[in-house]
This record gives sequence, C-alpha cells and structure tokens, in this order.
Amino acid sequence: MADNDGEELTYADAGVDIDASEAATAALIGMVGEGDGDYAGLLDIGDRYLALATDGVGTKLLVAEALADYSTVGIDCIAMNVNDLVAAGVRPVAFVDYLAVEEPDETFAEQVGKGLAAGADRADIELVGGETAVMPEVVRGLDLAGTCAGLAAKDAVFDGTAEPGDALVGWRSSGIHSNGLTLAREAVTRDHDYTDPCPFGEYDTLGEALLEPTRIYTDLLDPMRDHDVRGAAHVTGGGWGNLERLGVNRYVVDDPFEPQPVFEFVQAAGNVSDAEMHRTFNMGTGFVAAVAPDAAESLAAATGGRVVGRVEPVDGGSAGESAGGVGTEADRVDPGAHGDDDTDESGSAVVEIRGLTL
Repeated sequence: MADNDGEELTYADAGVDIDASEAATAALIGMVGEGDGDYAGLLDIGDRYLALATDGVGTKLLVAEALADYSTVGIDCIAMNVNDLVAAGVRPVAFVDYLAVEEPDETFAEQVGKGLAAGADRADIELVGGETAVMPEVVRGLDLAGTCAGLAAKDAVFDGTAEPGDALVGWRSSGIHSNGLTLAREAVTRDHDYTDPCPFGEYDTLGEALLEPTRIYTDLLDPMRDHDVRGAAHVTGGGWGNLERLGVNRYVVDDPFEPQPVFEFVQAAGNVSDAEMHRTFNMGTGFVAAVAPDAAESLAAATGGRVVGRVEPVDGGSAGESAGGVGTEADRVDPGAHGDDDTDESGSAVVEIRGLTL
C-alpha cells in the first residue's frame, strides 16, 4: 500500500500522460492508417504472415547512464520486441537495432552489443544488422531501439479475443522490465541515488534493481499453441490495462504473482497509489494468456506459469463454465503496432485485480 505521508506521485506527474499519448497515437493512426494485427503488424505473404514489431528501451537508459553500465539494455531492447510478437502468436526470427548517440564511444557501444547478443541468444533469433547514427544536435547521450521480424502460418496466429469462461494463465516477470521507468526513476530519486545500497534482493545498488533485464517469453509460444490459447497480453506500457486488448470482457485477476520488492520500494518512495502502480507496471506478472479452462492447468504446469484469474462477461452476468475452478522506459504507452484498445460501442472492458478495479 502507498505511504500517505508524502505527496502522491503519478505517471503524469513524472512526465508521461497516458491519455495524451493515446490521443497522439490516434492522430498518427488517422494519418497513416491501421495495419492488420495488434501487438505486431501482419503482412500477408501468401501462405503465411510476415510480422513486424518495433520498440525501444526508453528512459531505462538514464539509469544505465547513471551507473555507466549498458551491458543489459540490449536484452531489454530485444525483449520488448520479441514479446510483442509472441503475444500475437508469431515466432520471432530476426532483429535489427538502431543506436543513436550524441558522440561515439567504444566502451558503451561494446556494452550495448553485449546485451543485444545475449538477448538474441535468449530469444533464439538472429541479429541481421543495425545502424549507428551520430547526432549531437538531436540526441543527448544515446537512444536504443530496434525492429523484430517474425513468421507465422496463417492458422497459427492467435485470434486475440478472450471469451467469457476462459481462464487467465500468467507468467512471472523479472521485475520492472522496460516500462514505467519515468515514474520509477522519479520515485526512487526523491530521497535516494541510483548508487545507494539496495535494501532488498541481491542487488548492490538501487540502480541495479531498476536495470534487471526484461524477461523474454519466446519459450511460451509452442506450449500456448499446443493448448489452443485464444489470445495473449504482454503486460508492458499501460500495465494491467493491456488485458483490455483481449476484447470487451471483465478480467478478474485474483491470484497474480506477488510483486517483486522493487515495486514495493518504488510505491513507498513515491507514495504511488495501488491503482497507479497497476496501470503503470506489470507488478510481478509479465505475460498473460486466455485459454479454455480445461486446458489452463496443463498449460501452467508445462511452462512454470499459474492460473491467475478468469474472464467474465463485462456486464457481470454468468460466464458459464468457471475458469478451471479458480475463484478468483521504455515508457511506451501502447505496446502494439499502433493498435486500438479492442473496445467497441457495446461497452468497455473492465480489469479487476484483487478487488481493485482499474
């Protein structure tokens, strides 16, 4: 719970207004048009889809800069892209990076490359090239982004829509990942420095805890297909609101993974409300899939996940079969390829986490 002694901090106060970002994204979509797909753009190439996703590391780079340690941000860059493809039901195959720098520096370039190589190995993809641009009048320090390509048979991509009665299977995150860092940084540096000793976990400093690299979920793809997953959500920018992308339903999450201590520290340091934490961060659960209830426990057991909740009708009526007996920055706002929030004129999706309605 948030500490009420200090001024309450929000993501907007820290500098990222989600509503304004969504409006800007909508304006962009209005000019370029929407493509097929949500978490990834899908291109029909005959008997299968070519999928593309693009993303960056965001303000997590400022923590790396403060510690002079860029060795893990390449993992984040790859993870944020490949995880979006996995959420679409697409196998990532290749990655290109874009490194923009204020001035060239062999040391941090080598560290960034180390992270990219490690991320590619974890994701089982190929690094097929990239670009380094020196732009002293545009960039302060550096910026790191990339694009991932994937392939999928047309019948292999996820439908993307959950159904009332489905179970929600979740998988643990590794920590903050690479979203919400603007809020996390603002909270942590209110009364601390990144180099301060870390009071939790096995990290030497608070900055190291924030730099914990994003978990990569490509190993879930085959098991999810084997269990006929209907849709998946990469819990990234916008936090648990990403479940709304699975359609207009009520998503009841009453057994999520416990948040790692870093979230408790950020919440207390910034006096951040429970709702704001869940709208901004993954809070310990980084990936969620909607699946028929009779397949949920098997999927969870095969992948180290667990049933975290269920899908109900948005009007709160009977969902039919219960969900397997369960009773229950990058500072990206939209983790998809300029996708919408999958709501329609019939109503809006609702996300409830341990009784908290977002």
